[in-house]
Amino acid sequence: MQGLVLQLTRIGFLLLLWLFVYAAIRTLRADIAAAGGSPLRRYSGGGDRRRRTERAKGSARHLVVTHGALANTRITLGAQPVLLGRADDSTLVLTDDYASERHARLSPRGDDWYVEDLGSTNGTYLDRGKVTTAVRVPLNTPIRIGKTVIELRP
Repeated sequence: MQGLVLQLTRIGFLLLLWLFVYAAIRTLRADIAAAGGSPLRRYSGGGDRRRRTERAKGSARHLVVTHGALANTRITLGAQPVLLGRADDSTLVLTDDYASERHARLSPRGDDWYVEDLGSTNGTYLDRGKVTTAVRVPLNTPIRIGKTVIELRP
């Protein structure tokens, strides 16, 4: 009887070890895929046409929520940064369980807008790439915060 218990314990431990290795590999693959979505790589190949279209449209004047609880919400942009999060003093107060109190900030620099993550728990994504530093946001490019998706529009 003791031999059987010992053998089952060994098999259970081995199974847990393999599950841990599997989880570690999945996490690494997700991180590598997110890093592979960097702005330099994402907009290459046909990106020149898109950049010309953006310049023709002008700079962003509105922030539009395209998906999530606040879909179709539109904010007129000015010269001040836009704070995104669940905090009551945010410019756009997100009613999203996956958003942090102070999740991200959109800041103007000349005619361009930059998004930066403010140390959120679940991260901020520009298109499909995770935002780790301040990144320029092209017009009509989705910014995802939890289940909420926003875009800059002319």
